[in-house]
Amino acid sequence: MSIQLNELTAFAAVAEHGSFTRAAAQVGIAVPTMSQTIRNLEQRLGVRLFNRTTRSVALTEAGERLLAEVRPVLEGLDNVMESVNSFRSKPMGTLRLAVARPYASMLLAPLIQPFLAEYPDIRLEISVDDTHGDIVTGRFDAGIRVGHRVERDMTILRVADEFRLLAFASPSYLANRPRPMTPRDLHGHNCIGYRSPWDGSLLPWTFQKDGEEIEVAVEGSLIVNDPDLLMRPAVDGVGVVYVSELMAGPWLRDGRLVPVLEDYSRTVTGVFLYHPSRRHTPMPLQVFLRFIEAHRALAGAHRSSPGAAP
Repeated sequence: MSIQLNELTAFAAVAEHGSFTRAAAQVGIAVPTMSQTIRNLEQRLGVRLFNRTTRSVALTEAGERLLAEVRPVLEGLDNVMESVNSFRSKPMGTLRLAVARPYASMLLAPLIQPFLAEYPDIRLEISVDDTHGDIVTGRFDAGIRVGHRVERDMTILRVADEFRLLAFASPSYLANRPRPMTPRDLHGHNCIGYRSPWDGSLLPWTFQKDGEEIEVAVEGSLIVNDPDLLMRPAVDGVGVVYVSELMAGPWLRDGRLVPVLEDYSRTVTGVFLYHPSRRHTPMPLQVFLRFIEAHRALAGAHRSSPGAAP
């Protein structure tokens, strides 16, 4: 009996995703090909590995036993290949990142061109992930999200320093309305709400000043669940928005948004790249980590140099 590596890789992918469609997308083959590969493996072994229905795919007892034996073998092969890859003069391979939506465009997008120009043999795959899913289960090399949402057993690298959440509005919105002086004054304003894509909750508007924390139950005519859609109505004068300085930055610089209640804010720990601790870090991830560190060092040197823009 000759079991092929691609069959075991396909089996592990279906087992981890619980879906032939998602597994096929991960491996990069058509769904019918994935189904046939699993059927071939089951025929070779003479056992059923999955119980299939129109709605679900679940491992049989034999499938669970095979997965327990196969997973360490596949991980070991990955480690061997990465160990050999470290001897290459040019790093190569695929780097898969899961990135929370606001930071994909604000922090990661400007780095894509210079990184790929420096490492042309690396293929970068970015998945914008608003669900805060498990990067190990999703077979991602690393993720990027705010610090308090990173699992404790991960290795982390800071991508952005701590920042504030503030209320912002456009000059046109404020032109004919009394400017709020305290967070409670927001009750008299049209506030644009943000509903979390991962749990459906509304983002609380929490402010801090002199050690006191104030949470305001705001109301308004618009609620969205996409950060990009959150900003445009605020710029157009629909209402007040509560976002990070990072998100508001481009519109603050050109004057289309201004902070309100600037003395009241909430500080967030920062944004981090995180990845599982492992004996052999994949070479594409190794060079990306070094690239991030170099980029932050260069940005820090620029900010501290005489005459640098604030």
